[in-house]
Amino acid sequence: MSGLRRRATKLSQRRPDVAAVTRRRACGCILSALCCATALQAQASALIADAVELIEVARGLHVFRGAHEEATPENLGAIANIAAIIGEEAVAVVDTGGTFAWGSRFRAAIRLLTTLPIRYVINSHVHPDHVLGNAAFDADAPEIVGHAKLLDALAARGGYYLQQVTELLSDAAAGTRIVTPTMLISGRQEIDLGGRILRLQAHPTAHTDNDLSVFDLATNTLLTSDLLFMDRIPVIDGSLNGWLAVLNDLRQLPADLVVPGHGPASAPWPAALDAEERYLRTIQSDIRALIAAGVTMEQAVESAGQAERNSWLLFDSFHSRNIVTAFAELEWE
Repeated sequence: MSGLRRRATKLSQRRPDVAAVTRRRACGCILSALCCATALQAQASALIADAVELIEVARGLHVFRGAHEEATPENLGAIANIAAIIGEEAVAVVDTGGTFAWGSRFRAAIRLLTTLPIRYVINSHVHPDHVLGNAAFDADAPEIVGHAKLLDALAARGGYYLQQVTELLSDAAAGTRIVTPTMLISGRQEIDLGGRILRLQAHPTAHTDNDLSVFDLATNTLLTSDLLFMDRIPVIDGSLNGWLAVLNDLRQLPADLVVPGHGPASAPWPAALDAEERYLRTIQSDIRALIAAGVTMEQAVESAGQAERNSWLLFDSFHSRNIVTAFAELEWE
């Protein structure tokens, strides 16, 4: 046998071993991936099964307090305050959380409180931590209520929000989808839960261009959603000047209690507004002074509003983008 044939024979004899090793490695990688996926699914299932703590802040008004975090597989996007209001004949839900899984947990918690029909799901604005749990309420066939501009906002952003939550949460985002409003509010409108009237108010551009607040007349409780941030830094996705104007209007409401979009489950009214208004007025004043001095937007990011740094959670995550948004608005005054 020639040297070439002998080498070929030896190589051919090795191939089954190489192939076996390759198969073993491939199987190991597949098993590892399946284990990871299974672990994520198990984690999501366990989170869904866990009891949800709802705080009754006023008679029949139950609030889940969101975490001061960004959305993660561990928290299922449950980072905003959301609520259920129970009347004599029906229930209204105010926001549904950041994933289908979280919305399902929230719905299960409501079902432990009452078997009354969930007639309304009220979406306070477009942001994903408030609306991406809507699909969990499909079986109830509720009216999905939102600001008159919410439909357009979901059309413009919904796809991006779904992509983002899927990338961040992986399997924990399973089942999450956009559910569009079926009842649009422009101006003021009231809904009746049976012996309990909720007054819905569509606001001009403030936190976003599609903010909706809820005033529970039975308990004089105002649910502002993200028109009010407490502890966690406010985020401007609409108009700084508009937000300050809306806060001034909200101060006139005869509420006793407020449920903010982020922060404690409830707080006394109107004192709860003070810190947020101070922050917004501080950056408004600082930016106006910097613009008058000819400072660039990049320079303003480094200095405007820095006196507020120690007053807010997640300051470094959101303050600079607030300055960019506000600067772009105020330089055209």
